[in-house]
Formats: sequence, structure tokens, C-alpha cells
Amino acid sequence: MSIIIQKAFQALASCDPDRISAVLTQDAEWLSPPGNATAVALEATHHMVGREAIVRFFAEDAPRLFAHDVALTFHQFHTDAERVVAEATMTATLANGNPYSNDYCFVFELRDGLIHRVREYVDTARGYRLTFGGVPE
Repeated sequence: MSIIIQKAFQALASCDPDRISAVLTQDAEWLSPPGNATAVALEATHHMVGREAIVRFFAEDAPRLFAHDVALTFHQFHTDAERVVAEATMTATLANGNPYSNDYCFVFELRDGLIHRVREYVDTARGYRLTFGGVPE
């Protein structure tokens, strides 16, 4: 199942709406920490519901913040019959030219070989420092 997730992230990174759509269920959800730096910077929601919303985020919104050299390095996968937990580091060059590097943990729930639900965990304070130069009060 970790191969499914690795291929899915290649699709997400492609910014190609058709490739992204092909790895998600119609009713997919993506939940990130409320108020995370990416959502704030892009004026986007932290809880995307539906394939169209997730496709729009990865194809149109995310590239406005993570402008160049986006890479995700997987460190470990933990799987059971229905879920994949992936530990990873994302690096990129932000639109303002600053480097970005943060650790993530993703919990994927799959249905029929497609991503149905994602819970994303990330160091939000580090994300704020890298994106905005400080942490909100």
C-alpha cells in the first residue's frame, strides 16, 4: 500500500488536475491543522472536502506558495488493512525565495485503492517561522 501513496504524491506534485483526480475518491477529505501557515498564506481552508477541492488546492493554490523544487522524502510507512501512516519531510523554495523544510506525518485511509481521507500532522510553529518569519501570538 505504500506504493499507492508514493504514486499518489507524484500525482499531487505534478500539478496536473487529471493525475491528481485519478488518485482520489469523489468524496475524499484532506484535514490539516486549523490555522496552519499554508492555509493562512493561501487564504484556504484546513479541511478540504471533495475531489474537486483537493485537486484545485494541489493544482492551483499550493504552487502559489511552494513555488520551486518541491520534494517529499518518505522516511517510514506503517500500514494495516485500511490505513497507511507515512512519515515524511517536505522541502521547497517558497514564492518569496525562502527555503522550506518541515516534517509531516500523514494518515491515509484508502478505499478501492484510492485516497479517501487524509489527516495531516505538521510542526505548525516551524511552518509559520519558515513562511512568515515568526509565529502568531
